[in-house]
Amino acid sequence: MSLRKGLIIFILLAFGMGAIIIFRSVDHETIRSLLAANKLKLLLALLVVFLAWIFDAGRFCALAFAAHERVSFPLGIVLTWLNYFGSAVTPMQSGGGPFQVYALYKKGIPLGKGIAITLMRTMLTILILTLSVPIALMLDPDILEGSPFLKGLVFYVFIVILATWVFVIFTILKPEAIKKLSRVIVMWLSRFKIMNSKRTVIKIIQWLDKEIDNYILNFRLVFHSGKLWLTFATILSVLHLLALFTVLPVLMSAVGLPFKYIQTIAVQAVFMFILYFVPTPGASGVAEGGGALLYSILMPENMAGIMSIICRFFTDYISIFMGVVVVIRMLGWGVSENLHKGASVEDA
Repeated sequence: MSLRKGLIIFILLAFGMGAIIIFRSVDHETIRSLLAANKLKLLLALLVVFLAWIFDAGRFCALAFAAHERVSFPLGIVLTWLNYFGSAVTPMQSGGGPFQVYALYKKGIPLGKGIAITLMRTMLTILILTLSVPIALMLDPDILEGSPFLKGLVFYVFIVILATWVFVIFTILKPEAIKKLSRVIVMWLSRFKIMNSKRTVIKIIQWLDKEIDNYILNFRLVFHSGKLWLTFATILSVLHLLALFTVLPVLMSAVGLPFKYIQTIAVQAVFMFILYFVPTPGASGVAEGGGALLYSILMPENMAGIMSIICRFFTDYISIFMGVVVVIRMLGWGVSENLHKGASVEDA
């Protein structure tokens, strides 16, 4: 899937599902509530989004320090926006990594360290969600009641996360096995004359061996000598998620809907847990429709759908737009297309 095609699919799914939600759920009471919304609280929701960006950027900086590298705060903000853009055009929200690694590489951070930093950032989020979702379901068992589909999705996500952690741990404990696998893949690709000479094949294998060593070294570096910065990054990861989850209750307050803060956090934790592994670009379509379904636990059905769309606008669409601006100005569309193709190969 090309970068342009991924972006088009994201937009079509998001707008298509949004139109269905509006047509089926919006009524006169919904419109009245929206028109009477507190403008200052809407501004507060935007400020909370800015706060989430700050926490995420700080997390990148902390993880870079843990790997004995320096990432400036402005670059951390750019990396945050690149992650949103990459996730919007790649299935299962996994496309942000290559864009971030490339941006770090352009700033002088070795490829192996860049991969370790960005992967650790993603794994921290997944770990926090993995731990928080069982707690959320214990606090509010009604979240998945009456929806076998959502129950199945949660089970599917747990399996994917378990497999992901097994793979990451395996790469750290058995780097030689990963090197052998990479050599087999390179040799297999050489049969199709993708590489034009044996010398090229040897250079690619040597480069891969070096980067795998660099990746393993820096992962271990983060866990050993960078424990303090890793702890700080973990705290920032929690604050980042809390900031994102706070947007919905602020929006509910803006339109006069009552809410229980802990309940809104629990529902959104389960929802994000599911969305991380939905196989559509940026989880589009499912994010809007699933939000309308789950948020009906928190509010009347005539408000749940439109609030799902509005919350998505604040927490995702704005960041994706900023990512598009960064991609065009900093990377260029051609470079971004090549990075996207690399991410698509990895996903396959």
